[in-house]
Amino acid sequence: MRGLSATIRCCNKRKHLALGLALALCWGWMPQGGQTHAEESRKANPPHIVLILADDLGYGDLSCLNPESKIATPRIDQLAREGMIFTDAHTPSSVCTPTRYGLLTGRYAWRTRLQRGVLLGFDRPLIEPNRMTLASLLRSHGYRTACVGKWHLGLGWQSPTGQPVTDSDGTTNDPGVDYSKPLTEGPLTVGFDYFFGIAASLDMAPYCYIENDHVTQPPTEDTKGRDFPFNWRPGKKAQDFAHEEVLPTLTEKAIAWLRSCRRESPDQPVFLYFALTAPHTPVLPLSQYHGKSRAGEYGDFVVQVDDCVGKVLDALDDLGMRQNTLVIVTSDNGSTMTIRPFFQKFNHATNYHFRGQKSDIWEGGHRVPFIVRWPGHVPPGSQCSRTICLTDCLATFAELMGTSLPENAGEDSVSFLNLLTNPEASWERPPVVMHSVDGHFAIREGDWKLLLCRGSGGWSLPENKVPESAPPAQLYNLREDIGEKNNLFHHYPNIVARLSKLLENIRESGHSR
Repeated sequence: MRGLSATIRCCNKRKHLALGLALALCWGWMPQGGQTHAEESRKANPPHIVLILADDLGYGDLSCLNPESKIATPRIDQLAREGMIFTDAHTPSSVCTPTRYGLLTGRYAWRTRLQRGVLLGFDRPLIEPNRMTLASLLRSHGYRTACVGKWHLGLGWQSPTGQPVTDSDGTTNDPGVDYSKPLTEGPLTVGFDYFFGIAASLDMAPYCYIENDHVTQPPTEDTKGRDFPFNWRPGKKAQDFAHEEVLPTLTEKAIAWLRSCRRESPDQPVFLYFALTAPHTPVLPLSQYHGKSRAGEYGDFVVQVDDCVGKVLDALDDLGMRQNTLVIVTSDNGSTMTIRPFFQKFNHATNYHFRGQKSDIWEGGHRVPFIVRWPGHVPPGSQCSRTICLTDCLATFAELMGTSLPENAGEDSVSFLNLLTNPEASWERPPVVMHSVDGHFAIREGDWKLLLCRGSGGWSLPENKVPESAPPAQLYNLREDIGEKNNLFHHYPNIVARLSKLLENIRESGHSR
């Protein structure tokens, strides 16, 4: 039987490679003859970059990643056929604010004041002044830069006297914002030329749009909030703000910005960071998406997310930008649907076969979709099984620009640029560190993953529900146990000691690259 299984795997691999080569020829990709030519081509004609970050999209929600998905995602599936799927991509945190910090700065957020949880809509900025971000890096290389969507990294709200409205995190009620005053800190102060979006998650006040450094309309109406799956917290709402219209509004703004760039400066490269507000709660699919999945309203909302991605891809085609645009679609953490009673009846594996969900230190909390398309460079229909982290985008973009990061930037970022052209290329990455909502750590090196907590470190199985007889930490071999069911903590003390020491060094040294 082993021989038969090996033969089947070999045949399947040959079929996959043949399909990939056929797609490559169709889409104009050919193996690069040498890095020198590729580098010269990039410098002469730097690619546009569109980075789409979904909110709480699970690995198993996409039909290109989960063959048994109850949700059809044809547009993202098409992107995968035309590009590369990373099957072992991770967020630095299993919740949104720290992941967004890590993505934009290439640095783990637990190196900041944010040691657990997330920021709320009125909290002060998390990104330090003068810290390099994806936007500031690319703008220094001639890019026009825009952030459209959910920010959730703190803003410089002002009081009527021009003072910061709060010096602490976790503020749920309006602390006295003067909405007529500009934001003193935000996307425009960390490298973005343009911003249109919302302060935090779609279920967090203030419920208003922000364009550049001003709200478009002040929030003056009271909203008492609603229960799941339509839930949002009580707070003030602007008259032009309707929760169900936010996702289509943001999509229109993202496309409009791309069009304005092509009209005003057609030869200038652009960077669009499109941070979706969905399928995070409140789950509010528009009527035309109702019944489009077999996973209830949440599944229908994922269908809408897929369509929004497709509209951006169509805009790139219409604007003649397809061939020279690097597109990335990923998520800020795993889905939170696994513990929702209404959702379980659909038997949809929203986080695929990974254990846990958003907030957890298990794989379901931080292993996410990561799909890249770059015609002429990324081989169509390809897959990469190397372990990467969203913090790696900064170093990757830096290498794409032909430069390296200074010592005080991207401390936890490692470039995977060479994997885009060859997923089997020689490449080594230091261990990846993950963080849960409750502040628990995990470290991944090769097949081994050490989790420094007894349970999930998050919402799905808090530590107070773990038997006292359970080991104090968890060790898994992911090659043999992708479901993280067999805790080997007591079986391999040497591996536990080695990974613990590596994690200690990474935490104390201030960097991991």
